[in-house]
Amino acid sequence: MILGHIGARKGSKGVPGKNFRPLCGKPLIDWSLDQLFANPRVGAVVVSTDDEAIYAHAVKRGALDIGLRPAELATDTAPKWGVWQHALSASEALAGPVSAFLDLDCTSPLRLPEDIDGALTLYEIEHPDMVMSVCEARKNPYFNLVEPDASGALHVSKPLPGGVWARQDAPTVYEHVGMVYVVQPDYLRTAKTIYEGRVIPYVLPAERCHDIDTPYDFRLVEFLLSEQLKDGLVKA
Repeated sequence: MILGHIGARKGSKGVPGKNFRPLCGKPLIDWSLDQLFANPRVGAVVVSTDDEAIYAHAVKRGALDIGLRPAELATDTAPKWGVWQHALSASEALAGPVSAFLDLDCTSPLRLPEDIDGALTLYEIEHPDMVMSVCEARKNPYFNLVEPDASGALHVSKPLPGGVWARQDAPTVYEHVGMVYVVQPDYLRTAKTIYEGRVIPYVLPAERCHDIDTPYDFRLVEFLLSEQLKDGLVKA
């Protein structure tokens, strides 16, 4: 069984209450919940949250009734990995063995249904410990990311012999984005961090890889999502 998971913590310093805030006609979390419930490959859905309103909403819609997230996993410093481990364990106690743990970030609503299917298919073909969504980095540390030395002078962050003078000549660098993750359950149970095993990239277009962390992000994503709705790429 593929378990679909969404983490939706109550607190948010950048955009208070963002996970349940209306976006283009429905709560932000529903853009991800709808995709999980609509995907025939997903056998069960769980929402990990410390927010009673979000929890009641998710369970009413059909999510597993695992209870609220433990307090130690509800702080702004709690690692995603621990939240996933708890959700997997609690869900298997109710729904049985899980063959793949599929996580969608609540704050990345621009993903399309085919992004989920593409990540699941890559996982089934490659059998990695984890598939992680990425996009090509907008800035490259071998070319146009710089940092100051002890004197305050700027230098390329990752210099190469001879230098890199054109972006296309720089090594490929990806941004880790929270659109979709697919994790092998045994790896999730035993590993301490994300990168201990074989983590492979699932590359998505940068124009869909926007996460909501600030009020500006919210306005930008709202505009881009409204364009997706007009173009018929997603449904309200």
